[in-house]
Amino acid sequence: MNRNRQAYRAFLLRRLWNKISHIIAGSLIQGCAMGVFLFPHSIPSGSGAGLAMLLNYWFHLPVSIGLWLVNISFLLFAVHYLGRVSAFGTIMVITITSVSVNFFEVYVKTSFGNLWIDLLVGSVVLGTGITILFRERVTNGGIGFVALAIAKSRRINPGTSLFIINVLIFSLTAIVIDWKIIIQALVCQWISTRVIKWLHRPSLLGRAFFHLAWRKK
Repeated sequence: MNRNRQAYRAFLLRRLWNKISHIIAGSLIQGCAMGVFLFPHSIPSGSGAGLAMLLNYWFHLPVSIGLWLVNISFLLFAVHYLGRVSAFGTIMVITITSVSVNFFEVYVKTSFGNLWIDLLVGSVVLGTGITILFRERVTNGGIGFVALAIAKSRRINPGTSLFIINVLIFSLTAIVIDWKIIIQALVCQWISTRVIKWLHRPSLLGRAFFHLAWRKK
């Protein structure tokens, strides 16, 4: 009996470690896309980044800090929809992504000098990171959870709901800062959401280890 219990506990720990490692990997990948390819060209990777850029424009707040504050704020509003484990996972994503954005912006420079090449590469990398997080039933931020909630209630792909939310915030960012932002941001979102839709199939990334993002009512 004790041997079976120990084996089961070891099995659960392995699965938990796999989940945590995937969350860390997804967060670092999307942080790399933002810090290396997108933010240097002032291209918002998502609606949270768009709001972070507005905070930077109005209050000169570093984008990495603004990104953390925006996503944490949205998470606090949405936390009652989340189980404790999923909420913790989302906080991990928000924190690791924000720290990695700051690291990549300071220490890593893109090898491409062309805005559109960086936009293409950054969008593909971003979509890959977000998909890994979605497959683990955590979001890429507080706003990402809203996208998952809409996707669950409306039975649509999470990439589609995320695109709709982002368009609204991108429009505000473009009006306030520069109209060119909305063109570049929409191209980024179109490419990254196509990557999410393609990679989000269960046959490509497998089943998530835990299904803890949605607390049963």
